[in-house]
Amino acid sequence: MEQNAEILKNAISGSLKIIEQDREKEIISRRFGLTGNKETLEQIGEMLSITRERVRQLEKAILIRLQISAEEGRIPELAGAEKILIRNLTEMGRVARISDLADKVYGRPAKASEKTGIYFIATFSKNLTVVEENDKYFSTVGISEYGDNKKIRERVDEVVKVIKENKSPMTLDELDEKLNYEHPDHIKAVASISKLLATLNGVWGLAKWPSVNPKNIRDKIFVILEAKKEPMHFSEIAKEIKESNFKRKNVTIQAIHNELIKDSRFVLIGRGIYALSSWGYKKGTISDIIKLILEKSEKPLTREEIVKQVLRMRKVKETTILLNLQNKKLFKKVDKNLYTLA
Repeated sequence: MEQNAEILKNAISGSLKIIEQDREKEIISRRFGLTGNKETLEQIGEMLSITRERVRQLEKAILIRLQISAEEGRIPELAGAEKILIRNLTEMGRVARISDLADKVYGRPAKASEKTGIYFIATFSKNLTVVEENDKYFSTVGISEYGDNKKIRERVDEVVKVIKENKSPMTLDELDEKLNYEHPDHIKAVASISKLLATLNGVWGLAKWPSVNPKNIRDKIFVILEAKKEPMHFSEIAKEIKESNFKRKNVTIQAIHNELIKDSRFVLIGRGIYALSSWGYKKGTISDIIKLILEKSEKPLTREEIVKQVLRMRKVKETTILLNLQNKKLFKKVDKNLYTLA
């Protein structure tokens, strides 16, 4: 990976040598953040005592010259850098966020200047394509052979459209059935570019959907229970959240318990054990559950039938159910072993 770093560094310095004027080198270095933080047109204009528009014009002219120089082979150091970037992009699905690509190329979390350095090279390379960051897309680099800026954005929009129309998260295999790609990994690469999408536990959905992008504790609890598909103790839920891929996952057990109590999506079905209401569980005491069961029944039920049905909705001891069944204000024994509502 150190070899990659050296090749990329040489490609950047070799490209800057093509720029003859020091002022133009300053503009490019500051705009791309090659030696520090990226600066705006206004900041550079103020520093050089020229207008914002003039900075933009100079930047565009410099990049055109660099592009021509690259095409004519006057930046020999560029070939090695392109080879590294294209090889890694091929492994990543042919397109990738700058941040993901840089981390892979350097074999570690890349520095800001290393990310912008890759973006700088890709901007004028004939074999690479860039997608500028905006509200819909992350800063991205792709292989030119795969598509230009417009084509890549169209592919991203297509994936977003399919997920929107589905109205629920989709796996890569499900997306693959709706889209025409050589491999699901290519869909993953394209989807990763979109700021409108998020992924969790192998499924993709809109970033505003809590099921793939939970932002608060309640949503994280919901995702954990939904994935587990069975009731869990609140301490187990807290453990699962800490071991998850969620952002801000360091929450206390007490905070988890408090949110479980507040949210109607969660039902207490035993000592500290919670389930999702969407699974058919109802809130209430054991007596409330027995009452609900008898209300739904068209005839009296045996003690065994009542116990069996309550245990489907609550994790309690049989004796607890039988004790509640003795409440003569609520329940009436109509035969040796039959019960109905009082």
